Amino acid sequence: MAYHLYNTEALVCGSRDSNTSDRAYILFTREAGMIWAQTKSVREERSKHRYALQDFSVIRVSLVHGKAGWRIVGTEPSTNLYYDAKERDVRILLRNVVRLLRRVIRGEEATPELYDDLLHTLKAVPKDVAASEMETVLTLRVLHALGYIAPQEVYQNLLEDNAYETRTPEGLRKASQVIEGALTASHL
Repeated sequence: MAYHLYNTEALVCGSRDSNTSDRAYILFTREAGMIWAQTKSVREERSKHRYALQDFSVIRVSLVHGKAGWRIVGTEPSTNLYYDAKERDVRILLRNVVRLLRRVIRGEEATPELYDDLLHTLKAVPKDVAASEMETVLTLRVLHALGYIAPQEVYQNLLEDNAYETRTPEGLRKASQVIEGALTASHL
């Protein structure tokens, strides 16, 4: 029986070792959402996928969905956002955003708009924006895209493309309160 091959772009959000040299990866993909995918012998030195599948890497991945779940059959590295970050604050931001994704995204539901917005923002971090403000805006956008919060007029400008130019202290403060309320109410 032949399996269908899925090619997609993905952000590596973490991994878990299994057996002697196997590993399972949690991937935030553009077309399939958040998935766990297995690969065999990736921890051996001879593995071709070893360097592409590091945490915080953006990769082009080929996947097969079989009886036991997703399997990684091919990888092509693009960039590693963690190693490309110059400042410590940007690395902390990246870590916190990946933690948030792992916390709030459940199941294999595709959210290409969220994926594109997130990767675009993380690849081109604005220099004049504090990491804490950027984290608030990204968290608000993620929770809004996943349906955890509804837009309100006070912070509506933070959900638009030019959010970093039109941000206000009042909007950021209100967004922080709404984020805290949404995470508390959803028990995440």
